Amino acid sequence: MSGEEPEVPVRDRLGRSLRDLRISVTDRCNFRCRYCMPREVFGPEFAFLPRREILTYEEIARLARLFHRLGLRKIRLTGGEPLLRRDLPVLVEMLAALPDTELALTTNGSLLPHRAEELAAAGLDRVTVSLDSLDDAVFRRMNDADFPVSRVLEGIDAALAAGLGPVKVNAVVHRGVNDHTLVDLARHFRGTGVVVRFIEYMDVGTTNGWRMDAVVPAAEVLARLGAELPLEPLPARYPGEVAQRFRYADGSGEVGVIASVTQPFCGGCTRARLSAEGTLYTCLFAAGGTDLRAVLRAGAADEELLEVIAGVWRAREDRYSELRTAETGADGAAGPKVEMSYIGG
Repeated sequence: MSGEEPEVPVRDRLGRSLRDLRISVTDRCNFRCRYCMPREVFGPEFAFLPRREILTYEEIARLARLFHRLGLRKIRLTGGEPLLRRDLPVLVEMLAALPDTELALTTNGSLLPHRAEELAAAGLDRVTVSLDSLDDAVFRRMNDADFPVSRVLEGIDAALAAGLGPVKVNAVVHRGVNDHTLVDLARHFRGTGVVVRFIEYMDVGTTNGWRMDAVVPAAEVLARLGAELPLEPLPARYPGEVAQRFRYADGSGEVGVIASVTQPFCGGCTRARLSAEGTLYTCLFAAGGTDLRAVLRAGAADEELLEVIAGVWRAREDRYSELRTAETGADGAAGPKVEMSYIGG
């Protein structure tokens, strides 16, 4: 950074710094996973954002530079499905220019076989691929787009060949839907260098029909895995890491669990989220956010924008998962929440 752009780190009301930014580049997706974009809501008549309302790459890059001045050190591109956004490597190249900042992408993997190499060449560091089951019938039902497991595996292979590693695989575990396949998923990737992370089914948004009895607690996931593939705990690599890490006892790799429901980690959360149309959210479960696009397009100077972002973060006191666990019982908290498809999970 130049001398004209000093770093001004900020902390929220709970003392949490701003280190991570998840940037949604589109609200569209070619899957209709029931825990995210159920088809009966996001059907053929659903009105997605018109192009003029979505941030341009130049606007995203400008905001990212300002977040970087506030302490940002990790960016994750999300969607929707981010690879549906045209010319995404152009944005990757812009963001890769930020110093000391990791640049990652989360994708359903469907388009990755033909995009991995160009993304790596543009400066992307690594990818995370969503894959909820290796059972083809189960996976097709879950993505509700009749998309085969084999094509996602091709995408993972392409990412590895392009050097976008370590590749991580995220699997949302839904009781009675795919929980009987989790050991097979772990076994498939053991010894490959790919890290599988099992995620508790969360009450994100208001359209996915979430209930607590559909959650397979991380402790149960670990018990099932450990019975077949003995595990040993690993320490966190950095403060605020959301995944609990475990190594296979035979040294053949590692696996993780993300226990947002049963073991909330709000106290270490350093994530901000920017939606495709430029709304800043300070929690995955937020009911509303701050419109940065309006400030951008009104001609605000960098210092004005910087103060808006910093002010939002300083006022932050979100800890939804802790409150859900302590107060709301089996059905989760009532009230509207932003849909995961808008802010990328």
